[in-house]
Amino acid sequence: MRKFVVAGGTSGMGRGLALHYLGQGDQVTIVGSDPERGRQVLDEAGRLGARDRAAFIQADLTSVAENRRVIEAVKATHDSLDGLVNTALRHFAQRVETPDGFEGTFALYYVSRFLLGHGLTELLEKGENPVIVNICGVGMTKGRVHWDDLSLKREFGSMTAMLQGGRATDLLGVAYADVHRGGRTRYVLHHPGFTDSGTGSLRQPAKTIVKALAKVFAQPVGKSIQPIIELMDDPSGQGLLAYDRRTPVDPGLPTLDLGDARRLYELTSHLL
Repeated sequence: MRKFVVAGGTSGMGRGLALHYLGQGDQVTIVGSDPERGRQVLDEAGRLGARDRAAFIQADLTSVAENRRVIEAVKATHDSLDGLVNTALRHFAQRVETPDGFEGTFALYYVSRFLLGHGLTELLEKGENPVIVNICGVGMTKGRVHWDDLSLKREFGSMTAMLQGGRATDLLGVAYADVHRGGRTRYVLHHPGFTDSGTGSLRQPAKTIVKALAKVFAQPVGKSIQPIIELMDDPSGQGLLAYDRRTPVDPGLPTLDLGDARRLYELTSHLL
């Protein structure tokens, strides 16, 4: 029986992946901020006959302390892990600064994934075929890391923040593979394409617009998670693997620059 942690596992692709692996007979710890959604996914696990293999940790993953609490909770109940899946993401229409001083999108899209990945590496290295999966926008080249204004105090825009988070997550994968050279844990950056994952974090009129677009253009969750499942279950490959759906992403893209990855790691390594 494999053991997985899915951050953002109460909705969208995270929920789809959590339920898939529960249905396969695996053990899944689901992390999310909404207790009602947590109850709902546990109820669904029960209908699959997997309630005893499902756990829910309520946590606000924009908080450094909450991420550390999740890591300690997982360590207390696991002697190994086979996978960590990071899907948690939220749209902030207005700038939100966390108690740790980070802009909200950066905190959730980058800092949380940074902490969980490095913090759970010890358990992952004991897994049979360990993998970290970040659902992100790898392969896109729009947006940039605002090195002199990571918290976007001067240049905030919801799209600016989202693109910076995406580019930071790209670099996170590169840095993780660099820091853990020789490790067994594969690091997968995966761009699933436009997926109908819900609009719970959006405000009007964006919610109505995205819903309308999703009806016409978006893939259903079940289809979007299939390439991810294939990558997670495939024991081949090592280090960093980057895919846009089923197509490998050029590792030479400037958004995957090793120098920039090391720079961002050094700026945030004190959190570890």
